Amino acid sequence: MSKGPGLFSEFGKKTKDILTANYTTDHKVSINTCSENGVILTSTAVKKGSLSTSDLAAKYKYKDVLIDVKVDTESNILSTLTFTEILPSTKAIASFKLPYYDSGKLEVQYFHEHATLTTAATLKQSPVFDLSATIGNPSIAFGGEAGYDVTSGNFTKYTAGISVSKPDSYGSVIFGDKGDSIQASYVHHLDQSKKTSAVGEICRKFSTNENTFTVGGSYAIDHLTIVKGKLNNHGKLGGVLQHEVIPKSMFTISGEIDTKALEKAPKFGLSIALVP
Repeated sequence: MSKGPGLFSEFGKKTKDILTANYTTDHKVSINTCSENGVILTSTAVKKGSLSTSDLAAKYKYKDVLIDVKVDTESNILSTLTFTEILPSTKAIASFKLPYYDSGKLEVQYFHEHATLTTAATLKQSPVFDLSATIGNPSIAFGGEAGYDVTSGNFTKYTAGISVSKPDSYGSVIFGDKGDSIQASYVHHLDQSKKTSAVGEICRKFSTNENTFTVGGSYAIDHLTIVKGKLNNHGKLGGVLQHEVIPKSMFTISGEIDTKALEKAPKFGLSIALVP
């Protein structure tokens, strides 16, 4: 694919990676294996409170086609087919979930040196069309997205934003919820190796006059261990410790405490991902 401004869905992703990725209160174990013919199997078990679920996923790449099939404990089958380079700089993604025959979705992504375009449509009697686009370059990009429901004739969403990326920092501003909210975020790397990063994010909901401000950061203790933390103005304090036990196998422990209600028990999450 051409090197360009990236997809609109990637706006603010660097902030989300520090403030949301791996913060969980679930207990999760996943095991990856690879067969001789190149099929990657992933078995996952998740315990959330008293509820336990599990699924089995298989991935296989044949030339320019990636096949991804997942089966869960409720006998739902989610299949995704990704086609790359059907046309130059184009990717197509088709997905459907059985037994829900009206859950199909087709998405086409186009990448250009100075722009990207994504179109998606649900494959059902009352289709919803989504369109997103960005213009710019890897340093600065402007973008937006919109969704349209054919049956009701209404827009399901429209969002606009800007992202700015430099070698030592990244910032984005996104207007969402049909113009009812704004989210501004900034990430700054405190060293050239990006071992230490600081982040700040503010979200405002205009209809409720509600503001949420979050600060956080990440620090790579060494090439195997990373710690992250965050605190918002509502008193929620969270932390993550992630360690690579063996190559590609990760052990993650996370926790959250409400500093404004210390009588409540802290929440903890544990995740183990093994790649033999």
